[in-house]
Amino acid sequence: MSLKPALAITVCLAIAIVMPFTASSQNQNASPNARANDQSESFIVIPDSSQEHAGEYGLRAHTNHVLYFRNEARGGSHPSGETPQSLRAVYSLPSTGGAGIIAIVDAYDYPTAENDLNVFAQQFGLNPCTTSSGCFTKVYASGSKPAANCGWSQEAALDIEWAYAMAPNAKIVLVEAASNSFTDLFAAVDVATNIIVASGAPGQVSMSWGGGEFSGEASNDFHFSHTNVVYFGASGDTGGATIYPSASPNVVAAGGTSVNRNGSGAFVSETGWSGSGGGPSKYESIPSYQSGVSGASTTMRSTPDISFDANPNTGVSVYDSTSCQGLSGWLVFGGTSVASPSLAGIINLAGQFNTSTHDLLTVIYGNRANYGTEFRDILTGTAGKNTAGPGYDFVTGIGSCLTTSGK
Repeated sequence: MSLKPALAITVCLAIAIVMPFTASSQNQNASPNARANDQSESFIVIPDSSQEHAGEYGLRAHTNHVLYFRNEARGGSHPSGETPQSLRAVYSLPSTGGAGIIAIVDAYDYPTAENDLNVFAQQFGLNPCTTSSGCFTKVYASGSKPAANCGWSQEAALDIEWAYAMAPNAKIVLVEAASNSFTDLFAAVDVATNIIVASGAPGQVSMSWGGGEFSGEASNDFHFSHTNVVYFGASGDTGGATIYPSASPNVVAAGGTSVNRNGSGAFVSETGWSGSGGGPSKYESIPSYQSGVSGASTTMRSTPDISFDANPNTGVSVYDSTSCQGLSGWLVFGGTSVASPSLAGIINLAGQFNTSTHDLLTVIYGNRANYGTEFRDILTGTAGKNTAGPGYDFVTGIGSCLTTSGK
């Protein structure tokens, strides 16, 4: 998906600016750093890369991130969304830890990846993560540098920064697929898997992309089934809808929540996000780890499995110096694209390094009753036709993480 002419981009932006609202009406959901001007107008932008276009079903994937803006639609000189420190406190996570490799799979080239990751790290007191130190690696899955695509660069910026934010001692590998076709992306997943296997240590692969489910999708499930690798996928940003590959039983489906704070910025509650994708899969049968789970389908794979902050109104700070339709610098991102790399980082931080996705989800579902100590039960919120409630639901799965225990 190459960049479009300027006129087409302008039209795309015009139709992608949605949900206008005043900041005061959303203040209870704003991050502690995002309330500088309570009288400003706020709005959400859906980039072209996050829109599924006609003719793409079963062939091409889209990203699952949206951008939140206050005042003018441009990047800022300082972070204004949730930070690694603010969300660690919400999920009771330590500020250090992690090991091995978290591989991020995205499409196209992100030219400023290493620079942007280190601006992010420096801003939030994390150790530098550079190629020279061995902490960061960028790999071209096809062996050749892909074309650039700024929407996918935004996705990659979000993914590498928030995986590293949650697991600052892990190594980050960005694997760039030649395009956003499923064929190229699945090939990049295989490259990511081989990198982890060659390292001699277990690891995680995060995929913040997907597309509407399609007949025959299960024939691709083998890409996400390898010993000592756990795969994560965004559950999608359309409430009540399911996407692939997060619908695969071999992928941890990452759903979305809203982090609610009071006027002083103190955490109050976590609720289901209206855009969190989920529901019974159209084509994938129920896996054993969901057997007997009240609230899940009795016959089909249910998504999501577990959730993380994804509401753009309570979104996260991301640094991206690759200009996209006039936007660069510090941006605020939402969408289940936030949840996938962040949960991969949390699982890495937990240090159990499960032998497979199936193994990890067996552990998580087996511990799902440990609310208040290992998980937070999300009791309210709707997404499409789905409603959050006690235990498992199609909005947030079993809920969100508390501490690194039980994973």
